[in-house]
Amino acid sequence: IVTNGPIFRDKTSILENWILGEQYIVKAESLKNYTGEYTLTLNNINYPLIISGEVPGNAVKIIGISDTVKTSMKYNDKLISFSFSFKKDSTRQNRLSGVEVGNGWAGTGTLANGDWGRWTISKLKSNEMTPAERKGTNPKMNEMGSILYPFQGYGFLNQPTAQDILLKNGTVWTSEKEGIIQGGDILIQNGKITKVGKNITAPGATVINAQGKHITPGIIDEHSHIAGTGSINECTQSVTAEVRMADILNPDDINIYRQLSGGVTASHLLHGSCNTIGGQTQLIKLRWGKNAEELKFDGWPGFIKFALGENVKRASSNQNTRFPDTRMGVEQVLEDAFVRAKQYAANNDPNKRKDLELEAILEILNGKRHITCHSYVASEILALLNIAQKHNFKVNTFTHILEGYKVADQMKKQGSAAAGFSDWWAYKAEVQDAIPQNDYIMNKVGVLSAINSDDAEMARRLNQEAAKSIKYAGMTEEDALKSVTINPATMLHVNDKTGSIKPGKDADIVIWSDHPLSIYAKAEKTIVDGIIYFDREKDAAQQKWIAMEKNRLVNKSIGAKKSGAKTDAPSPSLNEEEHCEEDHPHASNLWHRLEQRMNLNQND
Repeated sequence: IVTNGPIFRDKTSILENWILGEQYIVKAESLKNYTGEYTLTLNNINYPLIISGEVPGNAVKIIGISDTVKTSMKYNDKLISFSFSFKKDSTRQNRLSGVEVGNGWAGTGTLANGDWGRWTISKLKSNEMTPAERKGTNPKMNEMGSILYPFQGYGFLNQPTAQDILLKNGTVWTSEKEGIIQGGDILIQNGKITKVGKNITAPGATVINAQGKHITPGIIDEHSHIAGTGSINECTQSVTAEVRMADILNPDDINIYRQLSGGVTASHLLHGSCNTIGGQTQLIKLRWGKNAEELKFDGWPGFIKFALGENVKRASSNQNTRFPDTRMGVEQVLEDAFVRAKQYAANNDPNKRKDLELEAILEILNGKRHITCHSYVASEILALLNIAQKHNFKVNTFTHILEGYKVADQMKKQGSAAAGFSDWWAYKAEVQDAIPQNDYIMNKVGVLSAINSDDAEMARRLNQEAAKSIKYAGMTEEDALKSVTINPATMLHVNDKTGSIKPGKDADIVIWSDHPLSIYAKAEKTIVDGIIYFDREKDAAQQKWIAMEKNRLVNKSIGAKKSGAKTDAPSPSLNEEEHCEEDHPHASNLWHRLEQRMNLNQND
């Protein structure tokens, strides 16, 4: 063997193996002497570059306009990689890699501003570099970043505030009796809509020219699982009415920002569906950068999630033998829950133990808490309606409800609303009878209906999901838009505050680049309570800033490693995206996390 140093030294590398007189090169580049003077051409700008010292890991000095930086190059066969930053941009890192070409190298890399660029290194002849080109200073690294709200890539440097805004000359979809106003104006003051019409003036207000744009109410997602800190299913028992989504809100969830980019301004956060009675839900406004308490929708009546069918009964067959295990058992669990709640209420013993589970169910019986129920099969929907009639309560909303078209008349009779999918079907046994005309039929019968997501990605395109009822069933454009604006606001009992463009309501508004039901439409600005929380132009600038900030952090990490700081292998953030269909997300994802980390460490 041939090595580049004493054989037992930590950093010694094997350069060659010789077996039976035949040479096997392990690190060919390490045998070469690259010392000398070069020209680095980066983005069409030339910098003198000096390579010195022993191989491997030569010391490299790159001389900028007024400063000098040092780095080291890594060679692997004919490949090369190195990184550096100039003093004037010391917080940002250029990271380059390439391949040997003649007496130099060429390649691409991530530049200090986050863009990709091309570079070359060409060797100079002796004494071609002047003495002045060999001078420079070593830059210091910026240690601290900025505080952001929330503290992540797309956070604000300063929390945005409400301002007086006058939207001019847009196509205004009011979702009210006024319909669509061509060339309409909207005045926003103190977080509220104060005027809607034409030729509105407002001295001092920020004017946004919406000519050629479309303006709609903010989209409201009746069924969402974003902004939680972990598992959303408490599957240990079938009735867990005491648990609350309000206790696990995560205001830093990037899905809040992503859904603002799709025009969503409010989301109804639900538990999963492994429980017959799953827990208390939470309606939030997508106030990006606010804390968990500030996300909560003011003056909103409480809801609770029920679930029927396959998800509930199959939850007993995984890691426990919990009752129920059949659809009949699900119905009996509901019956028993309301009987127990009535018995609890009838117990006038002043020393009785307060039962938070039964207290929540009593709120249903007293009309203080509303039900949203995960449902599919028509027979089960009718079973819950019968139980509601027997115990004198109302099922406010059936969600998912892909067989709603079969029982729409009965739902209308009892005043139940419906929030479903546009065209999901055939993903499990109980949705085989789903049809894409479902929402249209329920709407036609007179059931208040909406389109929901149940999915963090789909929620960014709920305007397109709503448009599918036009494609499949010929629903009017205004009715289609209402299925993601005023209709979900009404079934959530907040239509007096949001869901349409009307004076006195919260200024929850979206400015679209195109027809809001078009696949080409982009939310250019999303406004919540009169605050612009998403601006597509600022988003583009933010993406560039994130690339530069990433370079700064990489630069800092490289510097820390060179200074002897402890290092660790990179690991993914593993943010979970929750859905109704997950029975035990916490347990399964925990093992998934461990497996990923084990595999990652082994690979490293």
